[in-house]
Amino acid sequence: MKFSVNWLAEFVDLPEDPEEIADLLTRAGVETKNVETRGAKIDNVIVSQITASSRHPNADRLSVCEVNDGSGTKRQIVCGASNYKVGDKVPLALPGAKLPNGTEIRKSELRGVESEGMLCSAIELGLGEDAAGLLILSPEAKIGVPIGDVFPSEMILDVEITPNRGDLLNHFGLAREIAALTGNTLKSTPREAKIDIRKTGVTISAIRECPFFSARKIDDVKVGPSPQWLRAKIESVGIRSINNIVDISNFVMLELGQPTHAFDADKLEGGINVRLARDGEKFLALDGKTYSLKPDNLVVADQERAVGIAGVMGGEETGVTDSTKNILLEAAYFLPASVRRTARNLNLPSDASYRFERGVDPGMVLRASQRATELIREITGGTPAKEIATAGKIPGNPADVSLSYEKCDRVVGIAIKPRTVDEILTGFSLQKTSAAKMMKWKIPSHRRDLQRDVDLIEEVVRAFGVDKVPGTGRSRFTASSAADHSHNLESAMRERLVARGLSEARTSKLIPRSASAFSEKAIALRNPLSEDHVALRPSLIGGLLEVLERNIRAGAETVAIFEIGRTFIPPSGKEERHLGILLWGNITRAPNWRSQTSRGLDLFDLKGALECVIPDLSFRPAKYPDLALAVDIWSRDQMIGFGGQLSTTKSSAAGPVLIAELHADLLLVVGESAKKFRELDRYPSITRDIAMIVPEEVSHAKILRAIQEPMEPLLERVELFDLFTGESAAGLGPERKSLAYRLTYRDRSRTLTSEEVSAVHAKIRERLQRDLGAELRE
Repeated sequence: MKFSVNWLAEFVDLPEDPEEIADLLTRAGVETKNVETRGAKIDNVIVSQITASSRHPNADRLSVCEVNDGSGTKRQIVCGASNYKVGDKVPLALPGAKLPNGTEIRKSELRGVESEGMLCSAIELGLGEDAAGLLILSPEAKIGVPIGDVFPSEMILDVEITPNRGDLLNHFGLAREIAALTGNTLKSTPREAKIDIRKTGVTISAIRECPFFSARKIDDVKVGPSPQWLRAKIESVGIRSINNIVDISNFVMLELGQPTHAFDADKLEGGINVRLARDGEKFLALDGKTYSLKPDNLVVADQERAVGIAGVMGGEETGVTDSTKNILLEAAYFLPASVRRTARNLNLPSDASYRFERGVDPGMVLRASQRATELIREITGGTPAKEIATAGKIPGNPADVSLSYEKCDRVVGIAIKPRTVDEILTGFSLQKTSAAKMMKWKIPSHRRDLQRDVDLIEEVVRAFGVDKVPGTGRSRFTASSAADHSHNLESAMRERLVARGLSEARTSKLIPRSASAFSEKAIALRNPLSEDHVALRPSLIGGLLEVLERNIRAGAETVAIFEIGRTFIPPSGKEERHLGILLWGNITRAPNWRSQTSRGLDLFDLKGALECVIPDLSFRPAKYPDLALAVDIWSRDQMIGFGGQLSTTKSSAAGPVLIAELHADLLLVVGESAKKFRELDRYPSITRDIAMIVPEEVSHAKILRAIQEPMEPLLERVELFDLFTGESAAGLGPERKSLAYRLTYRDRSRTLTSEEVSAVHAKIRERLQRDLGAELRE
């Protein structure tokens, strides 16, 4: 929110440098994002008055204006705006002027008509964000004076207000905060509303959503432009002037934080009733749009229809216009949750809803009504009713909070004198109600965020100064925990999969009702937010398949993705960390030097991806209803997951879809994180090859076990380097294949002799013949 420094200074003495104010607030947790200068001190830009207007002869969207610039000679200006009328006073940039946006004004011709300057909008002068039309000045502005006299320079603070500090969304509230932080005294406070209360004319049917509502009749108002001081105040913080009634309502909101709304009283039918909307009830809002309301939307209604969306926006039918004579001024307290829900449902945010959502000060409702009434009487000449109609009850103050000096010192880390604590909390408008060791403090109505003793301690620290609390050295060695090791292993797993060319996906833990067969037994939510989030996922595969479908629709030719995330195993809902992998498409986008044709991803590619994260990986045949080609995935002697090729009925993708899902917690064992190092080999190795013919059903893993078990001490490494199977092995006999392995032998303490290696090699050859019936090829 933007705050005028001059406006703040009306309530409290400020440091001379606005940067000091910004630093003071930021140190106290109220972040000031920027300090900017507003105003229009621009050479050759003056106040002018439009005396005549006609259509441009050669352009439908342009008009030709005659303006009085105070020099005695009328100027002709070509204008593209349409929001003015003859007699309006507007800014005129004369030839030679240079606007803040860099535009240089010259005498020129537009579509064959001479233009002796430019009429300006607010955004062109750096006075606001409104670019919809000309900046219409107050009728009080003197023709010919520099625009800088109408909009003198002033400093603006752009402050980031946190959601729990709704009390700071107004100039008085921020001034009150500055007074508490600096120890200065407030120059003025809003006056008590001393007016008779009438309990007729207003009823509340939804007392939970609207605890209190007030309405005051003001007759014989004269609606028109606002005086210059009022326009300058609200426009300095970015609010566009509309008319004096609306501007007064905005002014009071910016000054005191309480939104108010004025209805045209002559357009209301009977008394006011604050009720919940009827399902499908239509409402034409001030923004010109018609909204369809729901039963949980709160409305302000007369006896015939809704005339306002409570806390959000008024209605077009009862809005104040130039012909309005009598108004009804609303000031109320609405439940923050109700206003927030309505504004979100209707996608209708407003300055009023922004404040009501964060909670306005209940004690300011009648004071703001009185302040607005006084301004309306002074500016418009209206006659306020001697009574104000109310319904409901103003919410009471928050509960008292207890605080001990000892706990305050313990939490802050240093001893703060009790007298200092009392002065700080008193400065924040709290009242001490008991002087015992355990103090009790009465919380003011505007600080509903103060609910616990630690909240009061936070206030003490903010005013005392965090910079006065000495730091303590907390850097010390902390032994790594099992969680640290698990996190490191998970990160390493991600890195290895990415290095293999896979991309990480993140999918929702909540799955839709239309999820695949992998999620049929999922644990349902009792109160789902939508049909897309009705159950907890028991598997990662469903989410990865959705990612595949989206990528295929986007034109992807290859999809290689993985996800590490939590799953919820039915029926108990036990959480497990799983790794899911999905491969689809071609391994290359175009032919390469090794192969002139691209190859589709297959089960061997899936195995290659798994080998980079699973020690001692092996596949064993299995059966799963959703997999056409299924395997159980083992690590050493433990089954850790499943994988295979998805059935064509489970995916619309063209071509094989390879999936795997593993129990990642079984892989991320702490002991596996220890890295083992060994010195470089000093002695040479000796290699020998074994070529064999075996039956087709003998697997590579079975051959490896026959070679390596029992482990020969001199055998260092075994590599498969040749394979003939299928058509290439037709000459070997039916259902037979040929494999060739390279065996590497080494002793780390000496150089091996050929005889030693031959003896070990012969034992392995004999074992292959005996255990597998292998036919060795010389």
